[in-house]
Amino acid sequence: MDKVRWGIIGCGDVTEVKSGPALQKVAGSELVAVMRRNGSLAEDYARRHGVAKWYDDANALIQDPDVNAIYVATPPGYHHEYTLMAAKAGKPVYVEKPMARNHGECLEMIAACEEAGVPLFVAYYRRGLPKFVQIKELLDSGALGEIRFVHTTFLQTLREEQSQELPWRLQPELSGGGLFVDLASHTLDILDYLLGPIGEVKGFARNQSKQLQVEDIVTTAYAFESGVMGTGIWSFNSFKRSDVNEIVGSLGKVTFSTFGGDLLLETADGQVQEFMIPNPAHVQQPLIGMVVDELRGVGKSPSTGLTAARTNRVMDEMLRGFYQ
Repeated sequence: MDKVRWGIIGCGDVTEVKSGPALQKVAGSELVAVMRRNGSLAEDYARRHGVAKWYDDANALIQDPDVNAIYVATPPGYHHEYTLMAAKAGKPVYVEKPMARNHGECLEMIAACEEAGVPLFVAYYRRGLPKFVQIKELLDSGALGEIRFVHTTFLQTLREEQSQELPWRLQPELSGGGLFVDLASHTLDILDYLLGPIGEVKGFARNQSKQLQVEDIVTTAYAFESGVMGTGIWSFNSFKRSDVNEIVGSLGKVTFSTFGGDLLLETADGQVQEFMIPNPAHVQQPLIGMVVDELRGVGKSPSTGLTAARTNRVMDEMLRGFYQ
């Protein structure tokens, strides 16, 4: 296609800065319509962002002839439904992460898009951010030697929910689980990007605080298909906040956060190198640029339905005992 003309389904917080403006700034891309079930909020978004059309009905936006690509930016509970609708209309889909509530929904989304002959992309935007591209270059260059193992420690303090209505991230029927699903998916996907697919997975999840009906701690051990080993712990009932990933090799290691800006390289000869790599103003813009390039036939996106579904499979395995 000569120009990608986007319609957004669900123009909430994630689209205000992270993604919405990027759809307008990327070359060959234009945001032409937005939809929200609350029409007045959709109209407000359109007015503030200079978007020509707004809707309160998803199907009306999908059927708009001026829209030739769909961005689904709703909670995960609606990703499956809207992706299938867009595929049936023959329009490419860019869907927020996590891709769906579970791996089964992901597979149905992939099948629907393949049958319709339309591409499916997922907004794991770290695959396009300069910091993570730098980490991949370090790994591919052999700076760490042969990669041995990965360890993740992610801690948050217990959230105090003040309102009677829980955020969608804490409602499994909308999110697929608790905060683990929303936040750990970023880490697990970027590890897939850096080291390849994860194979065997074992996990344990518990609700230690008894505050809510979702998991608040998850521990795991897993093996990448390459033979690299991995362990991790995500605790949302801790005394402090921490976000640390370590990739350890025979010649050194890299230490980095998923959500912060830090990146440290240590090598066996005692050298320590710190990288300061800022994020762009609109963090999804690099990935959206790659998606637009692929739709225009001049590039490839590193984040697709196939890559994103792998992360859902891994999380399903980690949470299997808890939700069964």
